[in-house]
Amino acid sequence: MVMDEERDESGGGGGGGGEEIVEQAVNSESNVVEELVGAVEMVAQFGDYRRTQRKECYNLVRRMKLLLPLFEELRDLDRPISEDDIACLSNLKKALIMAKKLLRTCNEGSKLYLALESEAIMVRFHTIFDKLSQTLDDLPFDELGISDEVKEQVELMSMQLRRARKRTDTQDIELAMDMMVVFSQKDDRNADRAIVERLGKKLDLHTIEDLKIETIAVRNLIKEKVGQTPESTQQMVDLLNKFKQIAGMEETNIIDEPVVPKMLAKCPSLMIPHEFLCPITLEIMTDPVIVASGQSYERESIQKWFDSGHRTCPKTRQTLAHLSLTPNYALKALILQWSEKNNFQLPTKDSPADQESSSTDLKEEILSLVERLSCSQLEGQRKAVKKIRLLSKENPENRILIANSGGIPPLVQLLSYPDSKIQEHAVTALLNLSIDDANKRLIAREGAIPAIIEVLQNGSTEARENSAAALFSLSILDENKMIVGLSNGIPPLVDLLQNGTIRGKKDAATALFNLSLNLGNKTRAISAGIVAPLLQLLNDRNLGMIDEALSILLLIAAHPDGREEIGQLSFVETLVEFIREGTPKNKECAASVLLELGSNNSSFILAALQFGVYEHLVDITRSGTNRAQRKASALLQLMSRSEQIP
Repeated sequence: MVMDEERDESGGGGGGGGEEIVEQAVNSESNVVEELVGAVEMVAQFGDYRRTQRKECYNLVRRMKLLLPLFEELRDLDRPISEDDIACLSNLKKALIMAKKLLRTCNEGSKLYLALESEAIMVRFHTIFDKLSQTLDDLPFDELGISDEVKEQVELMSMQLRRARKRTDTQDIELAMDMMVVFSQKDDRNADRAIVERLGKKLDLHTIEDLKIETIAVRNLIKEKVGQTPESTQQMVDLLNKFKQIAGMEETNIIDEPVVPKMLAKCPSLMIPHEFLCPITLEIMTDPVIVASGQSYERESIQKWFDSGHRTCPKTRQTLAHLSLTPNYALKALILQWSEKNNFQLPTKDSPADQESSSTDLKEEILSLVERLSCSQLEGQRKAVKKIRLLSKENPENRILIANSGGIPPLVQLLSYPDSKIQEHAVTALLNLSIDDANKRLIAREGAIPAIIEVLQNGSTEARENSAAALFSLSILDENKMIVGLSNGIPPLVDLLQNGTIRGKKDAATALFNLSLNLGNKTRAISAGIVAPLLQLLNDRNLGMIDEALSILLLIAAHPDGREEIGQLSFVETLVEFIREGTPKNKECAASVLLELGSNNSSFILAALQFGVYEHLVDITRSGTNRAQRKASALLQLMSRSEQIP
């Protein structure tokens, strides 16, 4: 009998009668069926999944649940199952276990890892689709006595799995562009901050609690050394620290050293026992509680974890039988005893009264600043708008307070002031405020977009750059994409892309990419002459904007007018150069653009072949990124169908 995880421990001595053999067979088939049911029921208990794979996870779970009627009929069989049939069911069990492991990773694993390795994770999904489909096709339904109704349901599921694994690209293009921009830009600018905060929200890594849990997940991933390169590990740590910086947390080097609790900075010679530290906050516990897994946490931190919808133990990652918290009086007594012996002051939390007083002071300050925005003294306005700009940069709470205090309308009015510094501070403050989604709508409702476009056309260098960044941030909402396009905001962005500083070009590229996700804006960008400056960016490699330019060209190439504009032999030759000798990301983006062009016009494929692209595509299928391999394989198939392989 084929069993992948269990071994028969009944012993091999002595002969057994026929009844014993039958009993063993019944037990074996019962075990396999129960394990099949258990695997499906286990994944059904998982909570929410990471956003980057959420759709695929729910689709996979839904399909796994469709197998339950099959397992119920197997349970009710009144005769033994043959060893060959048990082997088929065991293969199905292996596929379901693979699915369970992947779903657990997408449920509890590092969010940064799942985002950075989204293509590799998708390959794992497609492998599971293939395994499940194959094992379901091999099931002997008639021999097992499965009803026609259940058989049809399982066959339908198998067909859905085959269709799912044929999909060519499920990448979140907006997420990919954001991560590309974040990793390619080293200077600390408001525009970068807006992109990082958008990434944080999209990955659910924007609260202190989220980031503490992610720190543990990344540390565990590094410790396990599974599915990562030194480069991707460093990218995860760098981005995690950017999120922490925005949230006001202390940055840590979790590659080379463990996270050190803040209180140890004041007494480095004192070593706090590891068991006294909360696994979530990594701070000494003052109110330890025990969860169903037996692990102890600080009450406040684990309660926030549960309030966020989690039903797992953050440390062991196992699903908890219940969410009850039991005070750990013994551990609390040990912590108090140790603190007294070592003269260590346990941290105290601000009282509600102190927190309320601090909040009231800030509200009063912001109200005063908003009033001064409309005062008659120019210097008073300048100081007030600069202060609001700084406050709006600090944290999400300030942005909400400024908006609720009526700060957006006077800021929009200041965009029209002739004073260049006031204009610059106002547009940058609106950029910071626009990071909040609710503020995006308020800013657009106040008629700010045409005024921001006016600053983009006629403002100072820094004001123009931050205007482009503001348009990018506002255009995250689809309705604002349309407003920017209809307000003639595309041409000045194209001008900045062509004639701006390096920083201005980067801001313009980010905004134009986001805006060109809208079909009407794509047409406007082509009419405004976006192709020429994009080709310039490809030729000037010192700017470091090749991937951004290729990503925008990929959108443009999907439009007939765009293909006509970029349909030059020199451009195809440039693509082949990047496919031959570019960075891994260059090769991926260039192959994507060539595939988009070639899928609509075979002359592009012929031109690329003449420039020697074939052997380089073969190389990419062996050593490129996951997405590059898929694009290269699709190009080779396209060439084969066109019968143009030399």
